[in-house]
Amino acid sequence: MSVDVFSCSGSGSADGRGAVAVRAGAAPRPRSDGGPVVDIHCHLGVPAAAALVDEAYHFPFPKDPTPTDRVNAEMMRDIAPRLNGLALRLQDMDRLGIDIQVMSPSPGQYYYAAPVESARAAASAINDAVAQAVSAHPDRFVGLGTVPLQDCDAAVKELRRCKNELGLRGVEIGTNVAGRELDDSSLLPFFVAAQELDMLVFMHPMGFTQPQRLSRFHLANVIGNPLDTTVALSHLIFGGVLDQVPRLKLCVAHGGGFIPAYAGRMEHAFHHRADCRLCTSRPPSEYLSRIHFDTLVFDPLQLDALVRRWGPERLCLGSDYPFDMAEPDPVGFHNGLEDSARNLILGANAQRLLGLAQAAPSR
Repeated sequence: MSVDVFSCSGSGSADGRGAVAVRAGAAPRPRSDGGPVVDIHCHLGVPAAAALVDEAYHFPFPKDPTPTDRVNAEMMRDIAPRLNGLALRLQDMDRLGIDIQVMSPSPGQYYYAAPVESARAAASAINDAVAQAVSAHPDRFVGLGTVPLQDCDAAVKELRRCKNELGLRGVEIGTNVAGRELDDSSLLPFFVAAQELDMLVFMHPMGFTQPQRLSRFHLANVIGNPLDTTVALSHLIFGGVLDQVPRLKLCVAHGGGFIPAYAGRMEHAFHHRADCRLCTSRPPSEYLSRIHFDTLVFDPLQLDALVRRWGPERLCLGSDYPFDMAEPDPVGFHNGLEDSARNLILGANAQRLLGLAQAAPSR
């Protein structure tokens, strides 16, 4: 199926409200080792794929919208040319100092609750669109796909197509599958296949599964996203999934949620409660030490804590482009780090994870 990734709607412009903000300061400073700056957390929307899924499985505008609903709707209109297209995206990349975007689907297009056939068709269309974008600018984009995880056989089939036919380097997954936890035994073949194919799994949430208390102040995103990530990663660890796929390449968005800053509580539970050792024989820190996290944490002190606790070799620059919750200065945010750590985080780690050549920037 041919999908036009360049078609979009919205009123954002290079100079208007839809433009991506940048913190005031000097021009972005490149890597000291001459390598490319790689942003591992960027999204592409595919409007054509949405038409393949019944509207009941979209996120409709409520009949009685809250202030958060209105701000979200306005934001989505403003960012549409960037989310769904490439021209303004490339301009922003140059301005922000990003040489390569790792482009993953917009989380609103997981469609895990949709019927399998339409979800399969939508995933195929999205993956074709990501591959088309990469093909148009292979020196600037790397692609991650999506798979219909509500049917694991279909997910594995699409995962293999992503690698063998489309040349994508991995897939993005949600933090639950329509409420099903990621350690559900029916999902294990997907993780086994991802390990076998050496495909990166980028885990990104879409709000929280119990949103009743998070409806105001954008809390479903502000708190809900890292919270659902925390729950999902806990299930992968305590549920024994990471025992069964020890070579899985896993990168977790938003700095890994709340776990990296409070992992000691998980560690304590493992050593002091038998029910926390039912499915795994190793302490949580051993699994966390082989996972990668992006650096979308906004606070330099939290970035420093991630570097100190988990090591710069486990971190990748991530911006969440082009959403309003993106880091405004993704390169400059890392300027306080030593060059050796900065070079790893700004691109060398992502190059290793994605199998990219150690090439010089092309912009």
